[in-house]
Amino acid sequence: MERRLVAILAADVVGYTRLMGDDEAGTLRRLTELRQQVLEPLIADHRGRIVKLIGDGLLVEFASVVDALACALAWQDGVVERETAADEDTRLRFRIGINLGDVIVEGDDIHGDGVNIAARLEGLAEPGGICLSDDAFRQVRGKIAAAFEDLGEQDLKNGAQPVRVYRIMASGPQPLPGESREKPREEPLALPDKPSIAVLPFLNLSGDPEQEYFSDGITEDIITELSRFRGLFVIARNSSFRYKGQSPRVQDIGRALGIHYVVEGSVRKFGARVRVTAQLIEAESGNHLWAERYDRDLNDIFAVQDEVTQAIVAALPGRLDAAAFEKGRRRGTESLSAYDYLLRGEWFLQRGGPADSEALAMFEKATEADPNSARAYARIASWHAFSIYSHEIPTDTAFEKARDYAERALELDDGDAKVHALAATAYLNLGEHELAQSHIERAMILNPNDVEVLYRVGAVAAYHGNPQE
Repeated sequence: MERRLVAILAADVVGYTRLMGDDEAGTLRRLTELRQQVLEPLIADHRGRIVKLIGDGLLVEFASVVDALACALAWQDGVVERETAADEDTRLRFRIGINLGDVIVEGDDIHGDGVNIAARLEGLAEPGGICLSDDAFRQVRGKIAAAFEDLGEQDLKNGAQPVRVYRIMASGPQPLPGESREKPREEPLALPDKPSIAVLPFLNLSGDPEQEYFSDGITEDIITELSRFRGLFVIARNSSFRYKGQSPRVQDIGRALGIHYVVEGSVRKFGARVRVTAQLIEAESGNHLWAERYDRDLNDIFAVQDEVTQAIVAALPGRLDAAAFEKGRRRGTESLSAYDYLLRGEWFLQRGGPADSEALAMFEKATEADPNSARAYARIASWHAFSIYSHEIPTDTAFEKARDYAERALELDDGDAKVHALAATAYLNLGEHELAQSHIERAMILNPNDVEVLYRVGAVAAYHGNPQE
């Protein structure tokens, strides 16, 4: 049995099933031309070899990870340039995953965990994006003009152990460790439309400098996991860590970073136990919106770090939504943005009963305020899918609307976990169980920390006869 160490690139087309359903012959022709005229020459130029074509995807091997990533970057740029003239709804876009791994060689084919990990990484990438394993990242750092975001350790499907994943952010030189990518700002930044948040370095109160890695690790993990929530604007680690060892006013941080909220906390180790505190603060007023304390046994310090991170991340988005909703109510309905309408609709939805109709009205207003609000369309899809149980709407009409709105939501944002979760339960009611399973799995990959995603995973499992899961 022959084995070798190679860089593996896995890629597939985003939304290929939908594109083929809309125009099978045209999509196949365009994909073939794109592969022959753009991708295959790029792969050859970067000394790669196409192992096989897998439906809408490709598996490519390289002797060098640097060549693999350089090819991937040129690949995504080439596809964008090629597809610029196409309508937004019909453009071909790829996800790409890159791994460095040991593979089993069988003729012209390769197998093994190295290949499987590359395929799973591709599934984590956003449309037009690239994800790398930790092994691949170590080989390219400082050798490719690209900026990387650390997504932390990810549990890949059927993987024996978690894999640390990095995402390509943008072209340009990567800063040295500890160096900020941003220039000092003198003017306050404008606040984003959606909730924006900075996680400040948690204080190490243990009196032991060697515990600094634990407090920094908690901070970094919270930043990484919050970044999964597409409804949040999360400040990057380099910007947050510029305040390490300082005690600035929260209001000043808010103005400097252009954010609504700040998370700060502390870590104190005593004996075999550790205490972690976290609090959410409104930057403009300095008011505390939420605080919690976590006391844990230190049997496994990294397991404790993961547990506390998950607890904080699970609580924060809901607190942010509640704070934004209250702020919207104080402003009055005339000035509400699409996000505020969306929050109002979700609030009505939780009340149930007659308020369901109010919820639909709010979601529709959200789409009027922002025709690109994927989450609002997904809410409307779910509403229609379940309307047959509580509203006098013909089943055929309800299901047709549910399907149309679900497809629209996924077209607008294929990288939002909540959109996939809502679409999954809509498809479940439509009787399209394979689609439901596919989208709920995608939602879990994108964000396993979202409480609504977890709830809907449970719903799909129950419908499929897996109550224990």
